[in-house]
Amino acid sequence: QMQLVESGGGLGQAGGSLRLSCAASGRPFSIYAMGWFRQYPEKEREFVATISWNGVITNYGDSVKGRFTISRENAKNTAYLQMNSLKPEDTAVYYCASPGRTYSIGGDTIPSKYAYWGQGTQVTVSS
Repeated sequence: QMQLVESGGGLGQAGGSLRLSCAASGRPFSIYAMGWFRQYPEKEREFVATISWNGVITNYGDSVKGRFTISRENAKNTAYLQMNSLKPEDTAVYYCASPGRTYSIGGDTIPSKYAYWGQGTQVTVSS
């Protein structure tokens, strides 16, 4: 099992920035791809970004491309989501996840492809 714990959510302003962190434990973090999703009330989880196991390959959803950056520090077992130029429509619960396959290049945009999930962290952006 892999345990994932998100942090860094909270209240941000439109045009501002927030950085989310995802701390992993239970499995060797460095050999797993990671992803970020978000969920609006009563909606399906929406793909935000993925990063390959070695941090070389990243993918982004169209709504965050150019504004958000996914990264990872394997030495700290942590993945990050840097969110810039925030918009009120970025308000959601953000989840980090891992597909659970070793040495994946990432790129999975469908939640059912992910085996491990964090508990989520609320991000609220005021206008």
